[in-house]
Amino acid sequence: MSFTGHAPGSSSYRRLIVGLFFAGIATFAQLYSPQAVLPQLAADLEVSPATAALTVSAATLGLAAAVIPWSLVADRVGRVQAMAIGVIAATVFGLLAPLSSALEMLLLLRLLEGIALGAIPAVALAFLSEEVTARSAAAAAGSYIAGTTVGGLVGRVLSGIVGEPAGWRAGLWTVAAVCVVAAVLFLWLTPRAQGFVPGRLRAGGDVTGVLARLVTPLRSGAQLALYAQGFLLMGAFVAVYNYLGFHLAAPPFALPAWLVTLLFLAYLAGTVSSPWAGALASRIGRYPVLLGATALMAAGALTMLAGVAWVVLIGLLLFTAGFFAAHAVASGWAPVAAGRETRAQASSLYYFGYYAGSSLFGWALGVVFGSADWTWFVVAVVGLCAVAAVLASVALRGTPGARPFADAA
Repeated sequence: MSFTGHAPGSSSYRRLIVGLFFAGIATFAQLYSPQAVLPQLAADLEVSPATAALTVSAATLGLAAAVIPWSLVADRVGRVQAMAIGVIAATVFGLLAPLSSALEMLLLLRLLEGIALGAIPAVALAFLSEEVTARSAAAAAGSYIAGTTVGGLVGRVLSGIVGEPAGWRAGLWTVAAVCVVAAVLFLWLTPRAQGFVPGRLRAGGDVTGVLARLVTPLRSGAQLALYAQGFLLMGAFVAVYNYLGFHLAAPPFALPAWLVTLLFLAYLAGTVSSPWAGALASRIGRYPVLLGATALMAAGALTMLAGVAWVVLIGLLLFTAGFFAAHAVASGWAPVAAGRETRAQASSLYYFGYYAGSSLFGWALGVVFGSADWTWFVVAVVGLCAVAAVLASVALRGTPGARPFADAA
């Protein structure tokens, strides 16, 4: 009897979801942990703030460059095996990074850590789409994205709390230790793959087959529109979190640094919204949920134009909830809308666009913020959301997964 996917409510389904939840924590806690201790790091290594920020960029660039190669490795050795190799290597590099005596060594270790971490986002959603029933794929993807939000929050807040009194090295080590525990739980809980057999893809071992699996999704307008969602929306999201702190530290708000740091707690809105969006998409379809989540992002951004701090914070919560809801839907949709033989590549291409958008717009919108003002910055953020919504409206309305349970057909 052919495998049709782990059914919701079964013990194997719960192990799968919880296992990948911890994989998300292990990945994203490490990825962003230096962000909260950049001032201490800059002072200790005697570098400028911009140079210190390269410790975050090195890891995200490594991840962006690695997601496509990791998808090919997963086709050869297996989904769980590839993720296991990546998360184990990443935790080793994460434990070594605080030992760095010079910036160059730290950047190299962070780059290697990012390359290793690329295994999880490159493979996890394709793995989920093959291992759960078609009707539960969107909800399962939302649960995984919830783990990534918890990871991003834990990495930033924990390293900051420990790093302020004990130094940036202690902050990074603390996060790395948490990631070791999360990685062990992922390896222990995640059941073996049953929906995919490594190496079974025809022509999978030659260059022609590899290139074909990469090019095929790029010929699909729907896939390109999904990649654009990650590229544009993640760019807007990272830019807001990069520069809102500067905005709130300046008049008329003049908030203290410790309070600005707590802005990262707004990630909890994404922890709630991502599984909720996945469950809602299972009932009414991915297309309306994606558009609604993007509209919520734009509304939250516009709310942040207010001159009252608590209203700005409400806007941030709405913006964050909308982003993670949209990301949960779009990232889970990409492998579902692709052919079975290119699911891993479709997922990795989505994440390539996702982190490319983070790098590009996280910098470019900073130019807007620095040369104009907060109002024009918000206009640019809303513009990115609008372009993403237009592309979704044009290309995604009738694609597989757009309607309720369409991917089960």
